[in-house]
Amino acid sequence: MQKYRCTVCGWVYDPEVGDPEHNIAAGTPFEELPDDWTCPLCSVGKEDFEPCDE
Repeated sequence: MQKYRCTVCGWVYDPEVGDPEHNIAAGTPFEELPDDWTCPLCSVGKEDFEPCDE
């Protein structure tokens, strides 16, 4: 599954891990994150993320 990097702080969303702090289960693709989901480090929205190969 595609990983996404925050263009503001560099945090990487890995769908294989999810975001347990925000109750996002492992295996959740970035595209299926809620519209109001924000970066756990800097709180920007999904629009500030881009695909990455990390």
